[in-house]
Amino acid sequence: YNFSVKCGGPQITSSSNIVYEQDNILLGPATYYVTDSERWAVSNVGYFTGSNNPAYSAPSLSQFTNTLDTELFHTARVSASSLRYYGLGLENGNYNVTLQFAEIQIQDTEWKRLGRRLFDIYIQGNLVAKDFDIRKEAGGASFTAVLKLYQAQVTANYLEIHFFWAGKGTCCVPKQATYGPLISAISAVPDFVPTVSNNPPTLDNPPTLDNSPSRKKDRSGLIVGVATGVGVVGFMAVLPVLYVVWRRRIARMIEDQ
Repeated sequence: YNFSVKCGGPQITSSSNIVYEQDNILLGPATYYVTDSERWAVSNVGYFTGSNNPAYSAPSLSQFTNTLDTELFHTARVSASSLRYYGLGLENGNYNVTLQFAEIQIQDTEWKRLGRRLFDIYIQGNLVAKDFDIRKEAGGASFTAVLKLYQAQVTANYLEIHFFWAGKGTCCVPKQATYGPLISAISAVPDFVPTVSNNPPTLDNPPTLDNSPSRKKDRSGLIVGVATGVGVVGFMAVLPVLYVVWRRRIARMIEDQ
């Protein structure tokens, strides 16, 4: 019923004892990744122009301000266009979503600070932040943690967090391919008392709690259109996520029988 991800890096336990699962898999310009536990998934669409060997994660060994958890910001997941994270198999209800950012590519020194990274944030398809600027949120500073809190309603057992670059901001300061979404950590926890186990259900081991909410609701429209505006390649990148959600649906149906 919850999930936490250390975007672009190894597993980390925060000062508040939240375990952020690792997300250091190598992503490409049209790829996806689903965890072995099928608790969450990530998809990336977009190619960094002007870069011969584009990377979709960014490292930094700097010290960070405004946080007790510097390690959370030593890596980040980046994208040239569209970056989506999915929480899978969640119990329906309201969730508190925490997004953590720190600008690690655009620096504070001299001309390098002239770069501007702008992107949009959608949660469950709803625009929650337009032209989001990490440095602006941090008072104009890089290497400063920014924490944003949102509420989201889960009605079909999944949560989608979408970061999208709409072509705004700079592209090449301080170097080529410095643009697009950047995210350091994600967590989502229920704003209610869960009635199911926090272990993801599987076809071989479906949940058996009698008071589990009904899962018979038709979810044929799950994640339909997630690649709108990024083309067929982007749609192919999220098809495996659809498959995982379908498997979860079958598991819930087994539970209700």
